[in-house]
Amino acid sequence: MYKKYEMELAGRTLRVDVDRVAKQANGGVLMHYGDTTVLCCATASEKPREGIDFFPLSVEYNERMYSVGKIPGGFNKREGKASENAILTDRVIDRPMRPLFPKDYRNDVTLENLVMSVDQDCSPELTAMLGASIATSISDIPFDGPISTTQVGLVDGEFVFNPTAAQRAASELALTVASTKEKVIMIEAGANEVPEDRMIEAIFAAHALNQEVIAFFDRIVAECGKPKHEYQSFAVPQELFDEICRLVPPEEMEAAVFTDDKQTREENIRVITDKLAEAFADNEEWLARLGEAVYQYQKKTVRKMILKDHKRPDGRAIDQIRPLAAEVDLIPRVHGSAMFTRGQTQICTVTTLAPLSDAQRLDGLDEAETSKRYMHHYNFPSYSVGETKPSRGPGRREIGHGALAERALLPVLPDESEFPYAIRTVSETFESNGSTSQASVCASSMSLMTAGVPIKAAVAGISAGLVTGDTDDDYLVLTDIQGLEDFFGDMDFKVAGTHKGITAIQMDIKIHGLTRPIIEEAIAATRKARLYIIDEVMNKAIAEPRPEVGPYAPKIIQMQIDPQKIGDVVGQRGKTINAIIEQTGVQIDIEDDGFVSICGTEKEGMDKAAKLIHTIVTDFEAGQVFEGKVVSIKEFGAFLEFAPGKEGLVHISKIAKKRVNRVEDVLALGDVVKAVCLGKDKMGRFSFSIRDVAE
Repeated sequence: MYKKYEMELAGRTLRVDVDRVAKQANGGVLMHYGDTTVLCCATASEKPREGIDFFPLSVEYNERMYSVGKIPGGFNKREGKASENAILTDRVIDRPMRPLFPKDYRNDVTLENLVMSVDQDCSPELTAMLGASIATSISDIPFDGPISTTQVGLVDGEFVFNPTAAQRAASELALTVASTKEKVIMIEAGANEVPEDRMIEAIFAAHALNQEVIAFFDRIVAECGKPKHEYQSFAVPQELFDEICRLVPPEEMEAAVFTDDKQTREENIRVITDKLAEAFADNEEWLARLGEAVYQYQKKTVRKMILKDHKRPDGRAIDQIRPLAAEVDLIPRVHGSAMFTRGQTQICTVTTLAPLSDAQRLDGLDEAETSKRYMHHYNFPSYSVGETKPSRGPGRREIGHGALAERALLPVLPDESEFPYAIRTVSETFESNGSTSQASVCASSMSLMTAGVPIKAAVAGISAGLVTGDTDDDYLVLTDIQGLEDFFGDMDFKVAGTHKGITAIQMDIKIHGLTRPIIEEAIAATRKARLYIIDEVMNKAIAEPRPEVGPYAPKIIQMQIDPQKIGDVVGQRGKTINAIIEQTGVQIDIEDDGFVSICGTEKEGMDKAAKLIHTIVTDFEAGQVFEGKVVSIKEFGAFLEFAPGKEGLVHISKIAKKRVNRVEDVLALGDVVKAVCLGKDKMGRFSFSIRDVAE
């Protein structure tokens, strides 16, 4: 008999079924939130993985299309590689849970989350986050949980928790907060320029609700939790660490790591590592742990100097940003380009504009979103960090960074009615030494402006770091962390936004959570830095969007037609619209509401297409003058084509003011002439006259 636990959460029932399914996993639960159902399982290998110096945690969020009553598209008719949404959910589950596993744990751990049913008002992503936490907590895998996660929306000025589909659509905020019993451990947000104080209020409202869920989970763990298993520790032996400190005194390590050049630092550490490897040549056990030991020594050195001496590796002040530079129009012939440099981090973003038909189609579990017109892609080649390895396509990190920048820029994009384009920005990482995702935000904001996209405001991003001591009050928040401070610090707190407020947050930490003072200080520090970057750097490169798109970008004419006439424009099997496209060289998109977009690079062709469509949808009335091409000649007259699929007859008596014996004496196939509509004849057909066109 399985055990069932229930609580009311934000007006819906959260249910956890334990020992109902997947009993061979180390820990497994069937999670229900409303009618959303996710199977969450935690498993661990019996032995550690050999030859690694990290904790091998794998998180999988598996979407099944049957959960929303769909059959997958494509030839195979089965789910393939993970969607972008699934990858982003993997990351948001991983980030708050990873810090709570032992740092010296090397057993493989997999957190599997299988989405089996989706109630659109109860987020499957949230259900999986909660399920992964409780499944791991009741397992025998060492884990310092449980944690809880809450989503927050902002509708009509009021916070809503775990918002429904309708509330999500109307919300100014999409905030996800994960908490332990004491602290906030993860923040992810997209926001419509929400002020900093309001964001802090939302974070801690979610944190308070998380405590109720954690109390519920604690009861389940108390009744169902397994004893945690013993494991082989891979901590660096103290005697090895002591010997390294003797051979390389602290002042020597300080001199090695404290430089503003990444390559110089890496070379210094290589020299030290080679020296120690030679000293330990006869001790295979120590040699195997040497890399991790040197890493820990660097970390201890950097943290001590920052926290105690307020000295950063590159000599900057605690709140000082690295040297900044921005330039636009770096790449010729593209629709827009800009480059942003911060220290040894350099990003170039290229913007491409296209008709709305090029928007990305989405085949996922969210029924409300079937496409998106703005796409941000981020690339991180190995040369950007001085390494060499083949490219295998974007990994989870690249997808995550692209999504973060996309989220940061979405709130300032114009509506489709104002700017009827699909927009793609691609950020190429030329050089990386900390927080390329936020440099990507800055470069992309400028690139959009150069492309003539009328964004509402400039968006900048910056990252704050953290070094903590032995107590909650012993900490230091760093502005604009470089790679070394990210590796050895406790936090990477990325915040993007405008002068008005925040548009995106992503917080990664390596410790067991943050207190409110730390979060408030980090948000204040990033705001100060963000405004400086906008005012002193980005605005000096380009202060506002260009008034029109560039010469190489497609141009778009919009027109509204009667939806009842769409079939006339399209024609049987697309014959009419394809004829217009062939004649004019444009691309035409027609929405169900009769909204027509004509896209092309040549104004003459676009105007001609618009004229043809206007002719097709205009009803014939007496006195109207049309221009048509002779497409057929009969004994009794000539047929004129005014637009593809729209023809009219000019009787032989109406061709010229003088008598015409043969039509061919006056007209030839292909001639373009003007004709006036005479109204309907005795048989109810419209007739036309060339001779009666006013001079």
